Amino acid sequence: MEIKMNRLVIVLSLILGFSNVLYAKNKAEREQWFMDLGFGMFIHWSFDSQVGAVISHSMAGASKDYLDRFVDELPQTFNPKHFDPEEWAVLAKLAGMKYVVFTSKHHSGFCMWNTKTTPFNVMNTPCKRDLMKDVIEAFRKQGIAIGIYFSPEDFHYLYRHDLPIGRLQHPLHYPENNEGLMALDKAQLKEILTDYGKIDIIFFDGPAEGLKEYAWQLHPDIVVTRGEMETPEQKLPDRPVSGPWEANFTMGTDWQYKPTNDPHKTGTQIINMLIETRAKGGNLLLNVGPKPNGEIQIEQDALLREVALWNLVNTEAVHGIKPWQLIKEGNFWFTMSKDETTVYVFVPGGESWPYGTRKDFIFKTLKADDHTKISILGYGSELVEYREGFDAAIYSVPTPLGLVVSAVNGHRLYTNNKWPNPVVFKIENVTYRPLDEAREKRSGIDGAK
Repeated sequence: MEIKMNRLVIVLSLILGFSNVLYAKNKAEREQWFMDLGFGMFIHWSFDSQVGAVISHSMAGASKDYLDRFVDELPQTFNPKHFDPEEWAVLAKLAGMKYVVFTSKHHSGFCMWNTKTTPFNVMNTPCKRDLMKDVIEAFRKQGIAIGIYFSPEDFHYLYRHDLPIGRLQHPLHYPENNEGLMALDKAQLKEILTDYGKIDIIFFDGPAEGLKEYAWQLHPDIVVTRGEMETPEQKLPDRPVSGPWEANFTMGTDWQYKPTNDPHKTGTQIINMLIETRAKGGNLLLNVGPKPNGEIQIEQDALLREVALWNLVNTEAVHGIKPWQLIKEGNFWFTMSKDETTVYVFVPGGESWPYGTRKDFIFKTLKADDHTKISILGYGSELVEYREGFDAAIYSVPTPLGLVVSAVNGHRLYTNNKWPNPVVFKIENVTYRPLDEAREKRSGIDGAK
């Protein structure tokens, strides 16, 4: 009887264990928390930034002599003497970034923390500093949620075991098929998820089966992004995606530091990407590729500071919001406050609406009433600098064509008054009017003439 009971306990344990793995997933409330963050900083950085190479991928298909130099020689010169993670974190906070995702281990297998699992790590370079720990502490100090990028693939492991190096082109590239690689990945995840305080987010760039379940086992509240949700790279979906999602973009053409031949996006392009992503209900994870000396390159620093100024003015329109019934009307993007009392309308600025000029707008899908209140984020609409007696007030009237608004773009942000970025209307107590209804109203007006 005792033997039968023991067998039953074992069977039930196995069933329950399998069930936990089968149904393991992100908690709904944690996914909602993640989506409310809205905007994050991705950091791609490893020892091969020294030569401006694509991170890790130069190992794939490389010759043995190249791999020997890459693995044995290149780490011996990695020493980022200007590394200041607190400066990174403050810049991220200014730009409105609510979370960070740091590359703990990219595909090369090089670990940016003090690991006991492999000698191929930052402590065996002249740096001799746990860079991941410093990043986590600096961003946590600024109240920014902590995310970790982790590659289940490991080119160094393949190199040491005389396996062909590539991306998922061999059965043993998959941890599920490679007992040794799975054990290594789990040992590294255990260090990351138990030795560095609470990790909020993990991004598995590669086969996550068996590893995401292990992450949830160690941290039930952790949010798995790539490996569990849609994470489009270098593109935005044509329409809203069902469920949580995160778009990943570089500012230039590469993820890691690329010293030459790397044209960057403009600040306006980045801001417009953020607006579109949030209007469609997603998160934007924007990448920086620090220089090998530890500084964020000047082009990316400058772009983030342009985003920071726009965020200082318009932060409430992209954080803690959700999509409006319509994401876009003509050139206008929409978001809505979580309590559904306020709609934010993003309108083009720059040459489309120069500083100090009045412009009239018709929002066909907005229905106003006596309780509707309209303002411009960051601007009081009372005066325009240096213009005496100038009428800068906002006027509005509901019409059969939609909500008509007349306003002045009068917030002075650049000395030359050439601020090129979108202006945001905050419209309180407004309701949605379908385009079909607007067309019917228009037809009635035309027919009455």
